[in-house]
Amino acid sequence: MRKLENKELDRKSIADFKEAEKTPIIIILDDIRSLHNIGSVFRTADAFLIEKIYLCGITAIPPNKEIHKTALGATETVAWEYQKEVTEVIESLKEEDIKVFAIEQVDKAVFLQNFKIEKTERYALVFGNEVYGVSQKAIELCDGCIEIPQIGTKHSLNISVSAGIVVWDLFQKMTF
Repeated sequence: MRKLENKELDRKSIADFKEAEKTPIIIILDDIRSLHNIGSVFRTADAFLIEKIYLCGITAIPPNKEIHKTALGATETVAWEYQKEVTEVIESLKEEDIKVFAIEQVDKAVFLQNFKIEKTERYALVFGNEVYGVSQKAIELCDGCIEIPQIGTKHSLNISVSAGIVVWDLFQKMTF
């Protein structure tokens, strides 16, 4: 076994990334405090050719050196847009027939491993504040909620970890 060198990884150029067919997933970050979390989500979005990221509320926007530390250039490849009100983003996406799901622990949430996708649909995933999660107003507008099952004492994952887990799960359900 040998570790691959960067030149062997067949990485896309920025231009190739922008022209590539995207995975039909949109990420919505609402009131994310940590600039490192924002950057990490950009990097995950780049890894899986995610369609777009919406940054809402107090979520910081690029260019920002603290976001750049973890994004490592992904803010240059992944399409993003700032909108103050998450509820307006959700309503707008639903008008485009995009299925919107909050990643949150609620009654009637579907566990991630049981979440079924339609390969012909586009999906948006709402991730909320590190302390308070997704707002109730946003949850009420969503088509449903997805929960990552946890069995430890915290029942809480870092938002960037949650995004990585959920995006990977939906990506593999869509492509494999």
